[in-house]
Amino acid sequence: MALERTLTIPLRKEWLNAPKYRRAKRAVAAVFDFLGRHMKSSDVKLGRYLNLEIWKHGINNPPSRVRVTAKKDDKGAVFAELFDAPIEKKVQKVEKKKSVKSSEESVEVKK
Repeated sequence: MALERTLTIPLRKEWLNAPKYRRAKRAVAAVFDFLGRHMKSSDVKLGRYLNLEIWKHGINNPPSRVRVTAKKDDKGAVFAELFDAPIEKKVQKVEKKKSVKSSEESVEVKK
């Protein structure tokens, strides 16, 4: 990663201007705007735990501020995750080969 920062994003001023049934949506949009402005990128992606933290109390009551770790890669894409969120490791899936039984073995004739 080329650039990594820890930022505290104030959300209250943003979502107070929205009606109650749109507050969490407005908070998510505020995170996108804030990170785009401070990390100088229009390609911003939010992590799973950050999204869960914003929506934790439903659409009517998002948090007033969120602490975020933002990472910008060499291509200019920004990935933001909740501060102190668990780091997920990529796991490679191993496919098991299915054993094919011949039709002769599976058919039993009863007399």
